[in-house]
Amino acid sequence: MQGNHHQTPGNGVRIRTARPEEFAAISALTVQVYVGDGYVDEDDSYVQELGDVTHRAAEAQVLVAVHDGKVAGSLTVAKPGTRYAEIALPGELEFRMLAVAKDARGLGVGTALVRAVIDEARAGGYAAVALTTMGTMVDAHRIYERLGFVGVPERNWSTNDGLQLYVMRLALS
Repeated sequence: MQGNHHQTPGNGVRIRTARPEEFAAISALTVQVYVGDGYVDEDDSYVQELGDVTHRAAEAQVLVAVHDGKVAGSLTVAKPGTRYAEIALPGELEFRMLAVAKDARGLGVGTALVRAVIDEARAGGYAAVALTTMGTMVDAHRIYERLGFVGVPERNWSTNDGLQLYVMRLALS
């Protein structure tokens, strides 16, 4: 999905690399979803990282889902060994910070974003796609499981303040 490659799942949702003029909307959306849905406390230091799309886009790939001309969702794709890759092993493409706008839920935005990462991983010769999730992210878990991701319990980890995080992986054959 390098450059201007576009993917359209067929429901008016387009997936592509985010443009600088969309960074503010992606920042607001990501923070709103993570804080508003109760995944992160608003005073958590992670909120600053979630909101800093400019830095993320400089070191990783930020994908955006556009629906009816508006930012409907986003995620960040990180190659192993780069700053935004938390758990990717060599040969794994990692994605993080999946967020879908409340008014776009049910349109397949999250699924389309994750499928774009899988397509990119296949095209790039990666062996797998990996991610970290929280136990409370049940909507996201449904997407991941439907696409074939499985839990990798031996790779689960905890944040500095003790929040349990779960690793899921999709092997690409």
